[in-house]
Amino acid sequence: MAARSAPNCHLRLEWVYGYRGHQCRNNLYYTAAKEIVYFVAGVGVVYSPREHRQKFYRGHSDDIISLALHPERVLVATGQVGKEPYICVWDSYTVQTISVLKDVHTHGIACLAFDLDGQRLVSVGLDSKNAVCVWDWKRGKMLSMAPGHTDRIFDISWDLYQPNKLVSCGVKHIKFWSLCGNALTPKRGVFGKTGDLQTILCLACARDELTYSGALNGDIYVWKGINLIRTIQGAHTAGIFSMNACEEGFATGGRDGCIRLWDLTFKPITVIDLRETDQGYKGLSVRSVCWRGDHILVGTQDSEIFEIVVHERNKPFLIMQGHCEGELWALAVHPTKPLAVTGSDDRSVRIWSLVDHALIARCNMEEPIRCAAVNVDGIHLALGMKDGSFTVLRVRYDMTEVVHIKDRKEAIHELKYSPDGTYLAVGCNDSSVDIYGVAQRYKKLGECVGSLSFITHLDWSSDSRYLQTNDGNGKRLFYRMPGGKEVTNKEEIKGVHWASWTCVSGLEVNGIWPKYSDINDINSVDGNYIGQVLVTADDYGIIKLFRYPCLRKGAKFKKYIGHSAHVTNVRWSHDYQWVISIGGADHSVFQWKFIPERKLKDALHIAPQESLADSNSDESDSDMSDVPELDSEIEQETQLTYRRQVYKEDLPQLKEQYKEKQKSGTSKRREKAPGNSIRLHFVHGYRGYDCRSNLFYTQIGEIVYHVAAVGVIYNRQQNTQRFYLGHDDDILCLAIHPLKDYVATGQVGRDPSIHIWDTETIKPLSVLKGCHQYGVCAVDFSADGKRLASVGIDDSHTIVLWDWKKGEKLSIARGSKDKIFVVKMNPYVPDKLITAGIKHVKFWRRAGGGLIGRKGYVGTLGKNDTMMCAVYGWTEEMAFSGTSTGDVCIWRDVFLVKTVKAHDGPVFSMHALEKGFVTGGKDGIVALWDDSFERCLKTYAIKRAALAPGSKGLLLEDNPSIRAISLGHGHILVGTKNGEILEVDKSGPITLLVQGHMEGEVWGLATHPYLPICATVSDDKTLRIWDLSPSHCMLAVRKLKKGGRCCCFSPDGKALAVGLNDGSFLMANADTLEDLVSFHHRKDIISDIRFSPGSGKYLAVASHDSFIDIYNVMSSKRVGICKGATSYITHVDWDIRGKLLQVNTGAKEQLFFEAPRGKKQTIPSVEVEKICWASWTSVLGLCCEGIWPVVGEVTDITASCLTSDKMVLATGDDLGFVKLFRYPAKGKFGKFKRYVAHSTHVTNVRWTYDDSMLVTLGGADMSLMVWTNEMEGYREKRPCDSEESDTDSEEDGGYDSDVTRENEISYTIRALSTNIRPMFGVKPHLQGKEPSVDERQGVVRPPVSRAPPRPEKLQTNNVGKKKRPIEDLVLELVFGYRGRDCRNNVHYLNDGDDIIYHTASVGILHNVATGTQSFYQEHNDDILCLTVNQHPKFINIVATGQVGDLADMSATAPSIHIWDAVNKQTLSILRCYHSKGVCSVSFSATGKLLLSVGLDPEHTITIWRWQEGAKIASRAGHNQRIFVAEFRPDSDSQFVSVGVKHVKFWTLAGRALLSKKGLLSAVEDARMQTMLAVAFGANNLTFTGTISGDVCVWKDHILCRIVARAHNGPVFAMYTTLRDGLIVTGGKERPSKEGGAVKLWDQELRRCRAFRLETGQVTDCVRSVCRGKGKILVGTRNAEIIEVGEKNAACNILVNGHVDGPIWGLVTHPSRDFFLSFSFLHPEGDMVAIGMKNGEFIILLVSSLKIWGKKRDRRCAIHDIRFSPDSRFLAVGSSENSVDFYDLTLGPTLNRISYCRDIPSFVIQMDFSADSRHLQVSTGCYKRQVYEVPSGKPVMDHATMDRITWATWTSILGDEVMGIWSRHAEKANVNCACVSHSGISLVTGDDFGMVKLFDFPCPEKFAKHKRFLGHSPHVTNIRFTSGDRHVISAGGDDCSLFVWKCVHMPH
Repeated sequence: MAARSAPNCHLRLEWVYGYRGHQCRNNLYYTAAKEIVYFVAGVGVVYSPREHRQKFYRGHSDDIISLALHPERVLVATGQVGKEPYICVWDSYTVQTISVLKDVHTHGIACLAFDLDGQRLVSVGLDSKNAVCVWDWKRGKMLSMAPGHTDRIFDISWDLYQPNKLVSCGVKHIKFWSLCGNALTPKRGVFGKTGDLQTILCLACARDELTYSGALNGDIYVWKGINLIRTIQGAHTAGIFSMNACEEGFATGGRDGCIRLWDLTFKPITVIDLRETDQGYKGLSVRSVCWRGDHILVGTQDSEIFEIVVHERNKPFLIMQGHCEGELWALAVHPTKPLAVTGSDDRSVRIWSLVDHALIARCNMEEPIRCAAVNVDGIHLALGMKDGSFTVLRVRYDMTEVVHIKDRKEAIHELKYSPDGTYLAVGCNDSSVDIYGVAQRYKKLGECVGSLSFITHLDWSSDSRYLQTNDGNGKRLFYRMPGGKEVTNKEEIKGVHWASWTCVSGLEVNGIWPKYSDINDINSVDGNYIGQVLVTADDYGIIKLFRYPCLRKGAKFKKYIGHSAHVTNVRWSHDYQWVISIGGADHSVFQWKFIPERKLKDALHIAPQESLADSNSDESDSDMSDVPELDSEIEQETQLTYRRQVYKEDLPQLKEQYKEKQKSGTSKRREKAPGNSIRLHFVHGYRGYDCRSNLFYTQIGEIVYHVAAVGVIYNRQQNTQRFYLGHDDDILCLAIHPLKDYVATGQVGRDPSIHIWDTETIKPLSVLKGCHQYGVCAVDFSADGKRLASVGIDDSHTIVLWDWKKGEKLSIARGSKDKIFVVKMNPYVPDKLITAGIKHVKFWRRAGGGLIGRKGYVGTLGKNDTMMCAVYGWTEEMAFSGTSTGDVCIWRDVFLVKTVKAHDGPVFSMHALEKGFVTGGKDGIVALWDDSFERCLKTYAIKRAALAPGSKGLLLEDNPSIRAISLGHGHILVGTKNGEILEVDKSGPITLLVQGHMEGEVWGLATHPYLPICATVSDDKTLRIWDLSPSHCMLAVRKLKKGGRCCCFSPDGKALAVGLNDGSFLMANADTLEDLVSFHHRKDIISDIRFSPGSGKYLAVASHDSFIDIYNVMSSKRVGICKGATSYITHVDWDIRGKLLQVNTGAKEQLFFEAPRGKKQTIPSVEVEKICWASWTSVLGLCCEGIWPVVGEVTDITASCLTSDKMVLATGDDLGFVKLFRYPAKGKFGKFKRYVAHSTHVTNVRWTYDDSMLVTLGGADMSLMVWTNEMEGYREKRPCDSEESDTDSEEDGGYDSDVTRENEISYTIRALSTNIRPMFGVKPHLQGKEPSVDERQGVVRPPVSRAPPRPEKLQTNNVGKKKRPIEDLVLELVFGYRGRDCRNNVHYLNDGDDIIYHTASVGILHNVATGTQSFYQEHNDDILCLTVNQHPKFINIVATGQVGDLADMSATAPSIHIWDAVNKQTLSILRCYHSKGVCSVSFSATGKLLLSVGLDPEHTITIWRWQEGAKIASRAGHNQRIFVAEFRPDSDSQFVSVGVKHVKFWTLAGRALLSKKGLLSAVEDARMQTMLAVAFGANNLTFTGTISGDVCVWKDHILCRIVARAHNGPVFAMYTTLRDGLIVTGGKERPSKEGGAVKLWDQELRRCRAFRLETGQVTDCVRSVCRGKGKILVGTRNAEIIEVGEKNAACNILVNGHVDGPIWGLVTHPSRDFFLSFSFLHPEGDMVAIGMKNGEFIILLVSSLKIWGKKRDRRCAIHDIRFSPDSRFLAVGSSENSVDFYDLTLGPTLNRISYCRDIPSFVIQMDFSADSRHLQVSTGCYKRQVYEVPSGKPVMDHATMDRITWATWTSILGDEVMGIWSRHAEKANVNCACVSHSGISLVTGDDFGMVKLFDFPCPEKFAKHKRFLGHSPHVTNIRFTSGDRHVISAGGDDCSLFVWKCVHMPH
């Protein structure tokens, strides 16, 4: 019995010996109180040197590896390792947790650092990406995250002199980070020539952008910005592990054991070499330094902490020491003194004083030590070694050696002296034990060889005659001493008393092993006979206390954490005052104080320690005989899991999967959905059977509760109900806001949601998701109403604290393994809460992102009972909980003060009043108490007798179990388990308000043939009659012997037939419910029962035995049996004549039988339609093929019912949907209207006799719902609750080539772009270099050559005498605008003076008057969308979104930049989770929120608070492309998204995005098309432009009309003017007299005016419109931007550009600054040659652009075309691997005179020599050829080649330009190059979209250069203009030309 409860004593951690110096650094600091903070194992230690006292922080669950000190030096942040590691911020003074940061990192947290004011914390993970994460640590919230580096990061620090900047360093890198918005952007430090690229171990930031860092080779590297400016060499002789900055300067510590102090400019002050001091030793390595004033703290690799006083620097003071690296196994305690001995793999043996907490002796051995023992006299110390030897030392004299014996080869794992001191037993890993005689100088006397495995533990008997051993197999053996003979006779051992107990197997310690487990993870135990306790140590770092002896497996214990990994050994001290435990991997020694039972009474202050891991006692549940039986109701409830096979959230995916399978599917045009709709009118039922405290009065005295998936607001005066229908599955809990106007409800779901809604408007205010699984079972508001606590039903019952208005998760924690029933927030302190549930009550407080829980401390007063309810009392300390045994527990803080007996059976509900309390229990009694639970003031019994006269409805039984109580308005509101809601007047009478069925499924439903009443029968064994007219009450009820599944009224309404579950059925009088007659012919459930129509002569009774019996009602005899069904019968219907039965079975058969004999008939389906049926409840057959959903495999249609006019078929299914179809529903997947209110399966649906109402039954939710039928014409325009059907697959959304192209475009990011030309061969920088002329001839030229000067490489023309190199390029003009696949991206700024737009990766601000441009160039990839903030507070604020790669938050991830258009300052960068790119952005009305849409497969929609960079909400938008999403101009919460066959209306509620699909049914024949643009009007009007040219007009989310053919082609752009509400539309049109591609409309889109764009195109395609003052700005697909005047319709083209397809050709005029695209100028500048893609080329005269001549000699594209400098020849190079020469002097006939032979690949570039005699050709296989002109002969001689002077140089090949090829060019190429006219600079363009500037020539590989970004991938051509004034680059993908101004170096 004793082992069934945990021992009543306790351990308290008193001291930890050691410091973690290995694998950690910078982990030792002075706090403000001059204490020292560090960590060891899993414990944070605060050590006070003055008092020689330690305090411990124990909030971690695994090894701590990083530590940071807050700038105020009181708070400490520590990070741990583990699968889900977390960071704790704690107070070093109180050692309490302030905040927990979790759920982001994996593997571990390597570094931490606080910023200057201590508000933010940065952490680095140990995951593969070494994630860097910035936290707002007080709120526990992550602000930003980015991948840190591919290799380990060793240190990170905030720049304390510049805001939002950080520096990190590690393996071979240093990175400088800037934080903007939520984006952390790194720049790599440039080592350059100043220092070697090497690993940087630590760093410190200083003023003026200086950073000092310590390198692996002992140098200090000094950085300015991102560049290395100098190194301080030899600062240390080996790696610098630690650098610490303080007011006076810097301290560094290194592997060489030196500390160096430096002043603020890093000039050396002094050196302290610790190896040279008294305490020093060889190999001392410094891991951590901290310099404060005149004290320096030093932590070493070998776990020592030194304190150095600066003026006595050669006398360091040793504060702390511990074992060094290597496992620690050996532990022994001195037999008479408070000493402990430890020995470790670091080969040292150490003796510790347990009183002084200090190391008193140390001795180094030759071998690693594995075990130790001290003889009884305390003189000899024996040590077992890893090599199989053992050594004996004398303890008292400076540890001299007595003997050293080596008899074994394997490690000695255990040795022990016998109690009389004469023998030493030595256990070895080779499974033997040797016995040595102490007095005989350790002569071997015997050996024990019974074991088959290594020896783990030994114990001697008290008389030293026996030895017991344990081995690795878990065997326990006994030997006689000293000979070592094995004892096999159990009897002999029985009486032996053991001197010590350290064995892990044996009867006395059975209980330390868990039940049902055979693991051997307990390393050590030690028994305390006097205190009757046993201490154990295991592999999980846990120390446990058990009662001793503990005989039965799975005993109760108390557990203590602190060690990180395995605890290798544990021992009691000689006087049982302390327990010593040692950690293997953490090589630390823990000393625990033992507090016995008698002292515990005084020691209530040592209440359960706080810890995130629940560490007090982890009691297993076995054999708890003293725990009361669980109450049956609670038992039932704990078994409910609420798990579903299919959740409603899964439906969209399932549908997609099924659609894939059924592609071939439906060709038939499906029927429209019916015109009728239904509206929920009244619900009978209340969920009491498994929920508690879910019933409240609202502000105005209405009553709010829930049933099924409906929140109900009941008005008791009018007996009406209103409904909140936002949930889609069972609601499990409900809480009311303190002001009683808002309600929170939590539901079941895969990702269950909590809705907070307003009881007046019934609108959701916020929806909380994303933190729970399976369901939410308890919620509670805080007293101020701002926060909400919720509990989930996942396995760990997660608790979440929310800021519900913002929808933010504040904190989260695992609640308990057992079910939690209730959560209550402290009304006085919003950070505290209680949870209560199965055998537990816990008190929580918030700490940042976590919650810290303490178990209620029961003490001797009681047992850990199951708690069903809880409330707080009149102070923040007092709490009360109701138990399952009927007691009320009263708590102060976490201690149980007393218990009061309140009820018989569980207390289910409690409610706190101003003065006093009210409780309700299973005994059906409501009790009122005074405010201290001392007196019960009054009780009310819920009885039939107490019902007030005139109370409607009937109470089913007396004293029902009470589940909810609430007070208000002078009444007590009571909810019962039977589904009743009652109101108890204070004076006693009771009124029944609402009732429903009790527990058990409800299936039977019948409506009366001519009265508004219905009957239901349920598994709860009741038959009930309900009034459907306004009185809405239960008219009659009758208890049955068995549950029933079906019922039916006779046609005259007098009789009621009921089928029961045991196979019998009865007929009752419909008024009195008394029996008329009953039969029992079947064994299985009766599933349907039907009277024949007319006189009701026959009764058909269907059963699960698959038979239908037909009875004659008059004679009460069975007249026929229908046989032939293969499965159970589900539905039965009669035809109108009463002759034919239609039957459905569980095997989906539709059968027909003739009455009355029951003969089976086969009727062709065509005939079935013609038969007139009296009723239709069948779900099979052609007429209702359409009711089966796409996901038919996972859901069954359980019921259907046809209206009497045969127009509308209502169905109910397993997912809780009620649907209406048009009848007959032929063809698959009919269209329907769908309603959600029931939670799980709907078991039955019936129309009333006049079709005015539909009654539906929920099986598991036991609710009866009454819906009113609203006819087609009658319907007021109310927003409809229904959703229409989902498969619109066969209607295509329309087609347009531009739309298709935009939809299918795939954007690649620059970094992944590949070569645009199909080149092959070896890249130039990888080819062997050819020797020059001189090298080949072996000539060694003297340095000053007298030979004639070498010819120039390049003819330099029209440049002044002084050549000045070009040092920089500045972007001056951009020709181009991205209109081909983007839209709404041209806007006016500054009242129309400027326009803003984008191309490639630049944002362009273009001044309309002057044509000047300025640029935003911070994007690193193509911009896809742009929007302008319209709010006056944010003037000129622009947001642009770009292409990206994966959403991994790295620099290549897609991002949105928000910037100021005037000064180009970046205000915020948002890295998004939209993989691939951001395709639409929009600001909200207040300008504070930003909406973005992604190109990822889910087309995610995200809302940001852009100033903070915070993501508020995100949700998958649609499965196909979304083109635009825009906020309503007057809203911060409503927006609309449009896309491929999609328009959705969204609301932001808290952090949730709620959407409604557009409803088309209101307009005849409307179909869902692809929507392309959106605009807004007043009164919630929305306009969407479609692919067909129509514009749809929506009111709310319902289509109200269509403006047909607003344009002839797709409407691509729409713009709402905020000033006057006029709307501009732009589309694709052919210009005609009346029509134009741009139209200006009035506010309601009724009248318009068209504008023509005079572009001269065949069709105008407008992609962007914007309206300013009197002007309309238009962006076209042809990359023009045009301004149209509203008055005179005049067009003014502002921007021109190329359209599609890469620009390749580019040439500049020889003497003037103008240029043409794709053309080649004659040297005099009067002719242009243009090469075409089809192999033709033409020559134009520049003056008139007339054609001078044209020719086509080739079939493929012409790549380059050149006039020779002397104007004689024209060379034409093509991709047919050829160059043709034409002689221009022969006139325009253009006959080919010759061509170049043997060109190995297609031609890329050509250059003539200055004398027109040679031509150089670059080819596609990375080879450069030189040919003679005009013969076309190749020149092979290198000497000749070297002497040629070229007229131009555009080649990317050749030794002179070797340096332009970069290291990263595996996939991508350099595409073009051009040397300046001065001949000394070279520009190149490449596939990454970069323009680079080099010096010419650049023969060295990987030459230095400057790079300029702006183009999209692929710069295809580049040229200098005359006089080297500008560089012009042409972008392939972006169809833009960039003009860069050359900045020349000053003279």
